[in-house]
Amino acid sequence: MPVLPPPDPGLIARRAAIAADLRRLVPGVSVLEAASERLAYECDALTAHRSPPLLVVLPRTTAEVAAILRYCHDHAVPVVPRGAGTSLSGGATPMADAVLLGMARFNRILEIDRENRCATVEPGVTNLAISQAVAGLGLFYAPDPSSQIACTIGGNVAENSGGVHCLKYGLTTNNVIGVEFVTIEGEIIDIGGKAYGAPGYDVLGALVGSEGLLGIVTRVTVRLLPLPPVARALLIGFATVEQAAATVGAIIAAGIIPAGMEMMDRPAILAAEAFVHAGYPRDVDALLIVELDGCPVEVDDLVARVAALAGENNATICRASRSDAERALFWAGRKAAFPAVGRLAPDYLCMDGTIPRRRLPEMLGRITEMEARFGLKVANVFHAGDGNLHPLIMFDANLPDQTEQAEAFGAEILRLCVAMGGALSGEHGIGLEKRDLMPEMFSERDLEQQMRLKCAFDAGALLNPGKVFPTPCRCAELGKMHVHRGDLRFADLPRF
Repeated sequence: MPVLPPPDPGLIARRAAIAADLRRLVPGVSVLEAASERLAYECDALTAHRSPPLLVVLPRTTAEVAAILRYCHDHAVPVVPRGAGTSLSGGATPMADAVLLGMARFNRILEIDRENRCATVEPGVTNLAISQAVAGLGLFYAPDPSSQIACTIGGNVAENSGGVHCLKYGLTTNNVIGVEFVTIEGEIIDIGGKAYGAPGYDVLGALVGSEGLLGIVTRVTVRLLPLPPVARALLIGFATVEQAAATVGAIIAAGIIPAGMEMMDRPAILAAEAFVHAGYPRDVDALLIVELDGCPVEVDDLVARVAALAGENNATICRASRSDAERALFWAGRKAAFPAVGRLAPDYLCMDGTIPRRRLPEMLGRITEMEARFGLKVANVFHAGDGNLHPLIMFDANLPDQTEQAEAFGAEILRLCVAMGGALSGEHGIGLEKRDLMPEMFSERDLEQQMRLKCAFDAGALLNPGKVFPTPCRCAELGKMHVHRGDLRFADLPRF
């Protein structure tokens, strides 16, 4: 089980004094000090790891965030940022000697710019709220994690979140064009904006997916896309997972890029159907949901081509949605798969890794073998189009050693992902959960280079410490290696 660095007893002893100082910086009921108040923030959605923070601070403005960070920098107080707490990788897991910076009050949509097809929002705005706000203009925001009703844009930026439509429309990094963020020294920086293709180093690209290790995002500009005139979804059932995986490959090989293409195995199908009643067939071992969008003639043609490819791979059922309501119901079952599986066991661990699409059948076979060896059941959900796996490992944390068994099971799946030519994460991030597996994918030199970037932004390693890197950032040492000047700071980087 990954562990966080040991707490600093000196900071814990100074809790009351630090709280008093922060109250002077952030007015109103914005600093939570009581044990009962801090307990509500003891974990994110990776509930196996719990640790109440030193304090919770709930700022309302960028100036307040800057003041808090400046204070924490000057007093060597670690800071853990938190959005809605939906992180499944422990990215917002608190530390006993750290200030937890809650960004939930940054919940305003600041501007909708129809002409430039973008919106500027605060990081506490929920993902779904953006699409709802611009639907009347015929626009939408493409990334759509299953938790989009609750997860926030700031968290999406931190983890580079995806969703069922990322196959065609991209991840968060493909849909964010500007951010305002605050450095650990309290400096407010604007990167990017409404124009595409800013020159210079891609600092925006480094910030998206940086998991709160480089700075605190306080404003985000996202690109908006026109709602497609028509969208239809196909519900396709197969007797075997191999047939479903072959169909996925055939669709991509034919040059068809669906808006979304998801796969579920039998346990996930039965759980989702019992929970949502989406009309899923109960007598198949694998189910594909393939959504196609565009102009009516194009969609009709693509639906026919995908249905033909499914038939060539022995699909037992192929049904196209007849209305937007039915299409939404198809997706409702898939998006509710995680809570649906929660009805099958007291606890589950949601993994997140990627593999080449062609190896999906092999991976499922290996997971089945692991089920027998670890004595735990799994329901599998895939973003099949881009090979992003979400095995849901079911266990009971009240039984001795089952949590450790589930984590060992998950680690073996992720090692296998890397061995198959994939990656440790597709969209959930590394956080605490996968931190100790980073050497499976990166050499020591690779990790040193990544740490060097971290140190350029945060020389004291105060932002979200204990996450992502399996060893602490040695900023003083790393700054002298392969760099002409030892004092490498964010201030030395070009600005946009």
